[in-house]
Amino acid sequence: MDSTFGRVTVTLPDLNEPGLYLSNVSTLDSARGIVQDFRYADANLRDLELADTSLITGRVTGLRADRVQLDKVRLDSVEFDTCDLATARITDTKFSRVVFRNCKIMGAQLTGVTLDNVLFENCRLDYATFEQARATGPLVFSKCVLTEAALTGCDLGRAVLDSCSLQAAEFGRGKYQHLDLRGCDLSTIRGAANLSKVIIDRAQQAELAEALVAELDVTFADTLDDRR
Repeated sequence: MDSTFGRVTVTLPDLNEPGLYLSNVSTLDSARGIVQDFRYADANLRDLELADTSLITGRVTGLRADRVQLDKVRLDSVEFDTCDLATARITDTKFSRVVFRNCKIMGAQLTGVTLDNVLFENCRLDYATFEQARATGPLVFSKCVLTEAALTGCDLGRAVLDSCSLQAAEFGRGKYQHLDLRGCDLSTIRGAANLSKVIIDRAQQAELAEALVAELDVTFADTLDDRR
């Protein structure tokens, strides 16, 4: 199932295809290290910890967890809907054909993750930190809130931020060539000087200039005291 955002087409899991049956499961952990063709719903957890685990073809809905830790997890053809994944720590994890819809993943730390055909839609990612994240395929954030999110050492050349809130979001050094920022307010972002060769609308030129001027901490002549 394909969805197009700007210049990017993202392939998403079709969990309603004929012949596909998802079995209800009571946990996402497995002694075999794999959970497949599953449905996990309405869990309220204190901790969700997964390591060296594969989640393949499934739907997670209404999950609430006070603390989430994923390490070396593979997620393939998985949909998360209306989940609250507080204080998530996600390291060395691979996302392929994964959707997050209407989710809260605030204050998350994503380190060394790879994302291929991944969509975040109507999600809250305030204060999230992305470090050494790589978009190896299409990656889309659509109508998401990324207030004070921070990106460092990321490769997001195949990503789209579609109509997202980027209040005080910080773009550290990384690879952003062809990152599509159309529809976003860029006036308060930090690290504007690092956004070489990104894609914007002409109307966003003034916003990007405002962010750069704020970053350079310039002084306007008409604000100087006349001390002659």
